[in-house]
Amino acid sequence: MITVRGLTKSFDDYQALNDLSINVKSGSIYGLVGTNGSGKTTLIKHLTGILKPDEGEILFDGDPVYENETLKGKIGFIPDDLSFFSSYTMKDVAKYYRSIYPVWDEERFQRMSEKFDFSHRKKLQNFSKGMQKQAAFILTMCIHPKYLVLDEPIDGLDPLVRKTVYKYIIDDISQEDISVIISSHNLREMDGICDTIGILDKGKIRVERDLDELKADIHKVQVAFNNPSTPEDRYKSLNVVHRESRGSVELLIIKDDAEKVRRVIGENKPLIFDMLPLTLEEIFIYELGGDDYEIKDILL
Repeated sequence: MITVRGLTKSFDDYQALNDLSINVKSGSIYGLVGTNGSGKTTLIKHLTGILKPDEGEILFDGDPVYENETLKGKIGFIPDDLSFFSSYTMKDVAKYYRSIYPVWDEERFQRMSEKFDFSHRKKLQNFSKGMQKQAAFILTMCIHPKYLVLDEPIDGLDPLVRKTVYKYIIDDISQEDISVIISSHNLREMDGICDTIGILDKGKIRVERDLDELKADIHKVQVAFNNPSTPEDRYKSLNVVHRESRGSVELLIIKDDAEKVRRVIGENKPLIFDMLPLTLEEIFIYELGGDDYEIKDILL
């Protein structure tokens, strides 16, 4: 489990993180979403022990990460901006990893290299960003990390490779009970992958929710009645956060218990009544509705 409590960090007069707290359960994937300047990079540098907090603590299963070299050896970290020694090939980097990580898995390295169709002889510096991401992912997964911190891990990857990357992560979670944090500027990438989502804005977590909980209490409803002039109090007992008409059909977004929604609308004897799934994007638009947060910036 990864626990961040009351994390605060300033650089001169700029406060990058402000009393930030998150919890990442063992065997789960936490999606950290935020725009540029939200504090994601600063948080990641604390999670990987690069920066020392001004206030607060970062604990990995109860152990502080800062200046803890033993713990850092259990963290697999893939930054967004990768750098390799200019003359190193994949084979050279693997040799280096083999020398510093006792748990290096050579068999897995060979299997993953074959799966990703990756050349061991070309200089990594000459690869595209997407290919460098693949190389970093292969190397990281071959040390069997207990914790994974991934910054924009699928940026530059084609859809098939993205699917393969996530399959490896999910398999390791189920087999080795690892904790994973995926940082991204794009909420769409998180849907269907993460167990929990945290939206970071101006150094604070604006929303942190379990996805199953989110999807259980917000619903998209499509409904039509024989008499469109039914009084407005038709939905008065429901928490309707959005309502629009499309001809005789109404589209509602309702934050309430699903059975209650079915009962209340069913009592009005609708001609059409469908409860439709919401995307993760739609859920957060209505979770943050009315706030000044630029939700469009994390849906690109």
